[in-house]
Amino acid sequence: MNHEPETSPDTEPERPPLDPEVQLLTQQLQAAHKRVNELAHAVQAGERDRTEFKERLTRERERMLDVEKGKVAVTLLEAVDQLDLCLQAADSSPLAKGVQLIRESILKQAEAVGIERVELAGHPFDPNLAEASDMELTTTPEEDGRVVLVLKAAYQLNGRVIRPGVVRVAKYVKAASA
Repeated sequence: MNHEPETSPDTEPERPPLDPEVQLLTQQLQAAHKRVNELAHAVQAGERDRTEFKERLTRERERMLDVEKGKVAVTLLEAVDQLDLCLQAADSSPLAKGVQLIRESILKQAEAVGIERVELAGHPFDPNLAEASDMELTTTPEEDGRVVLVLKAAYQLNGRVIRPGVVRVAKYVKAASA
C-alpha cells in the first residue's frame, strides 16, 4: 500500500524552505539568464542592422554607377544624333554606309550595358519620357495627344530615363464646316 499524501494538480507539493543563500543564488541566476537573453537580442538586432546597411550601401552604389553610366551614355547618344543627321542628308555612298555601321555599333554597345531607345512615335504623349516642342493640328479625335514626330529620341537605362525625347504632339481640332 502506498501511504503518500495525494496532491491535486492545482496545488504544488510542499517544499522545504530554501536556504537564504540558495535563494540569493537562484535570483542571481535568473537575473543573469534575463541579461543574457537581452544581450542576445541586442546582438541579433545589430546583425540585422549591419546586413540592412550593407544592402542599402550596395543599392546606393549601384544607383550611383547607373547615374554615371547615364551621364556617359548621354554624351554618346548626342554623337548618335549627329550621325542620324548625317544619314538624313546622305545617299548610298560608301561613306554613308560607314556612318550607318558606326551608328549601329554604338547603339549595340549601348544596348549591351542596358541602354534602350524608347519608342515614342504613334504612342500617347508621356511627359515623363519626352518634352513636347511643337503641336500639330489633327481632325482625327483618336490621334489627339499622340506623338506624331520624334525630333530627338528618348533613352532609358534600367527603366530610368537618362535622356528625354523631344517630340511633336497631335492636337485634335474639329474640322471647320464650310
